[in-house]
Amino acid sequence: MVEIKTDAALEAMREAGRVVAHALAAVRDAAGVGVSLRELDEAARSVLDEAGAGSPFLGYRPSFAPVAFPAVICTSVNDAVSHGIPTGYRLRDGDLVSIDCGAQLDGWAGDAAITFTVGTPRPGDLELIDATQQALDAGIAAAQAGSRIGDISHAVDTVARKAGCGMPADFGGHGIGRRMHEDPHVPNRGRPARGFPLRHGLVLAIEPMFMAGGRNTYRTDADGWTLRTTDGSRAAHFEHTVAITDQGPRILTLP
Repeated sequence: MVEIKTDAALEAMREAGRVVAHALAAVRDAAGVGVSLRELDEAARSVLDEAGAGSPFLGYRPSFAPVAFPAVICTSVNDAVSHGIPTGYRLRDGDLVSIDCGAQLDGWAGDAAITFTVGTPRPGDLELIDATQQALDAGIAAAQAGSRIGDISHAVDTVARKAGCGMPADFGGHGIGRRMHEDPHVPNRGRPARGFPLRHGLVLAIEPMFMAGGRNTYRTDADGWTLRTTDGSRAAHFEHTVAITDQGPRILTLP
């Protein structure tokens, strides 16, 4: 069931989104050579705790997962596409890091993701980051009242094809509100003018995940969570929580 939010709910979601943005900024500031993924998780936890927010990630267990997620952020490094579990792994010069973070505040959720390099970027990483960010921007620009989900999907896919990047076919964006994952699903591939209609008050998490090798296949690690490229190529992930409004798309997960 798709829930259309009131303007008051959008304002409440904006506050949850602001917490997510601050947590992501804290993680990025904390990241550096020698810093562990668990330490990045601790940085995000501190921001959530200070804001009085909960984590929709911590303890989350969808049907595909063998165990509940044990952290407040996903930390996906190099060939990991998404859903990486924070471990004791210490970041190295040249690592490509994707961080996905959510917050639950006053009953409303926010969800966003960023990708960045640690130290000296590897060849192609900055181009991959730029392409994935462009896809997010294109998806947001297409999120107009009167359009459809397929317009967002097509916008993201157009950037992926131009950049020669693959995407995990089974994963994409989603509705968001009182829960982190709500209807409708927002595929990263689709045909324009198809799918669920966009109207004022609909809130979506738009999240392109690009794989530099150009293939659309992935595998899941033994932890049951981490998605990795099958060819070992690098991956990037960007996401914003976006409200459809009659005045245009409104990004709720900005600082």
